Amino acid sequence: MANESIVKQKEAAVNEAATRIADSKVVIAFDYHGLTVEKFETLRKEVRKAGGEIVVLKNNISRRAAIASGHETFAGQLTGPKAIVFSGNEIVAPAKAVYEFAKKNEVVKISGGIVEGSDVDGAKIAELATLPSYETLLTQLAAGMLGTVRQLAIGLNMLVEQGQEQEA
Repeated sequence: MANESIVKQKEAAVNEAATRIADSKVVIAFDYHGLTVEKFETLRKEVRKAGGEIVVLKNNISRRAAIASGHETFAGQLTGPKAIVFSGNEIVAPAKAVYEFAKKNEVVKISGGIVEGSDVDGAKIAELATLPSYETLLTQLAAGMLGTVRQLAIGLNMLVEQGQEQEA
C-alpha cells in the first residue's frame, strides 16, 4: 500500500513537471553542484526578477517529464545534479540571468534547455542570453529609422536650396 502511494506521488510530480515544461516558453537546465546556499538563493532571486522560477527536481522525475512532453534531447541533458529554470512569459531575461551568474560562478554550467518548444544545447542558451533586450532592439531600430529620415530631409533641403539658387 505504501509503495503504491509513493508511485502515485511520483506520477503526480512527473505530470506536474511535464505540464510546466509544456507551459513554459523557455526551460533551462544547469549544473549547480558546489554552489553555496547563499549564492543559490541569490541566483533564485535574480531569475525571479527576470520572470522565471528555479526548481530542483530529481533527475528521474525531470527526465520522465521531458520525455512525456516530447523532449528526448533535453531529457538526455539531465544527468547529474541539475536545477531547472521555467519561464512562461520571458525568454531572454531568465537565460540572461543564469548566463550572467554562470560567468561569475564557474560551478554553474548551463547544460541546455527548451526554447519555444525546441530542444537546444548550452551554447544556444548562451547565444540567446547575449541578445540585446527588446527595448534595446527597439531603440536600435528607431535610431536606424531616424538616421534614414534625417538623410532624406537633408537631401530634400539641398534640392530646395538648389532650386532657389537656380531661380535667383
